[in-house]
Amino acid sequence: MDLIANLSMGFAVAATPINLLYAFAGCLLGTLIGVLPGIGPVATIAMLLPATYALPPVSALIMLAGIYYGAQYGGSTTAILVNLPGEASSVVTVIDGHQMARKGRAGPALAAAGLGSFFAGSVGTLILAAFAAPLTEVAFKFGPAEYFSLMVLGLIGAVVLASGSLIKAVAMIVLGLLLGLVGTDVNSGVARFAFDIPELSDGIGFIVIAMGVFGYGEIIANLSVKEEHREVFTGKVKGLMPTREDFKRLVPAVLRGTSIGSVLGILPGGGALLAAFAAYSIEKKTRLQPGEVPFGQGNIRGVAAPESANNAGAQTSFIPLLTLGIPPNAVMALMVGAMTIHNIQPGPQVMTSNPELFWGLIASMWIGNAMLVVLNLPLIGIWIKLLTVPYRWLFPAIVLFCAIGVYSTNNNTFDIWMVGLFGVIGYVFIKLGMEPAPLLLGFILGPMMEENLRRALLLSRGNWSVLVTRPLSAGLLIAAAILLLVVLLPSIKRQREEAFVEE
Repeated sequence: MDLIANLSMGFAVAATPINLLYAFAGCLLGTLIGVLPGIGPVATIAMLLPATYALPPVSALIMLAGIYYGAQYGGSTTAILVNLPGEASSVVTVIDGHQMARKGRAGPALAAAGLGSFFAGSVGTLILAAFAAPLTEVAFKFGPAEYFSLMVLGLIGAVVLASGSLIKAVAMIVLGLLLGLVGTDVNSGVARFAFDIPELSDGIGFIVIAMGVFGYGEIIANLSVKEEHREVFTGKVKGLMPTREDFKRLVPAVLRGTSIGSVLGILPGGGALLAAFAAYSIEKKTRLQPGEVPFGQGNIRGVAAPESANNAGAQTSFIPLLTLGIPPNAVMALMVGAMTIHNIQPGPQVMTSNPELFWGLIASMWIGNAMLVVLNLPLIGIWIKLLTVPYRWLFPAIVLFCAIGVYSTNNNTFDIWMVGLFGVIGYVFIKLGMEPAPLLLGFILGPMMEENLRRALLLSRGNWSVLVTRPLSAGLLIAAAILLLVVLLPSIKRQREEAFVEE
């Protein structure tokens, strides 16, 4: 009964005209930012943080939260239409979403992403409201050793996720891990693999690699062949909404993705991103139904599951912030900044000392998710109009937007040259038949893995057995080993290679 009373108070706060206006502004901005390649929610919230000084605390946080989960929606749009992940957690959506667009099914892909995101966001918010305190205790049990083991499991999952040769998949992950080592060492402050180039002392940006490998690499590959052979949107757009058959397939995928995202979103260090990769891996493990398109060739489950997972993860990542004051990712760290600007101490006392803010923010997430569906579904037709633009006009626009997006993150022309270099590398990957998604996962998880491993070894005074003596860490490593053995079994390996054969 307390929950119902608290939620009714929250809806009373969130449904005031001023808060509805700021929720709408946040959702709209978030969607537009997600659609623009390169300009993520972190950069936007950082830019808009000073603008929240004059706002009431609840309105400021409602708007910033709207930007965050709005960007998760918008990131799928460019991923599906032009093979550019607008957001880190949209990297997996590219694999099947863009193939659907090429086959004239961009409408169902965008609708699956939007509806899956709405359902997952609503469930994530319900979990946030009902289980915030107990779920936080689960996150508390994760120390550096457990995080390291979880990330090892994530990387093994990426081997499963990659199409084609296992050796190529492992090579891509290792390359991603090596690229993640570029920059300044956290412990010693010494620049590593920077080759005396000052711009590399901060490391290579995720946006630089994502834009280069996915965006520019695809453009170079298309421009390298004659116009009539280009892999662009040749077929006519076949309907804007998923068919009954599509719904039958995407509903279980959305439910699985939501469950994974809700659990992994609580964990610090890119829970929403890990959730998207994990959801896609699990979908690949489930048997294809008769007549279903293979994964990597435009399977609607490959869009619905990761999009549901990253949205559920985005909602539940508020749990450690609101209940412990621990920001699980960069966006939540900015939210802590916004709270301290308004003299609110993030942590367990927020629920008791400022219940209007706590429950008002939670209620605004339901309202925001409903606004995003209303905003995004009617826009599907407009986004698909992009596909009718001739490629000779479309590719310079993509190059320009990528360049602006990359430049705006650091105001550095060096990043634009780096995107060009990774574009060439991306083209080489396409020619060699190598999947770039595992490279990006290795790149993102690499620095976090290293940091947690070193922290675990510091705490255990250099004793490596800490990874196997802690039950949770040992369990995750055993799961990773089993997964690796299963993938390496000759019969599984043969089936896996058959599943990825192009038709």
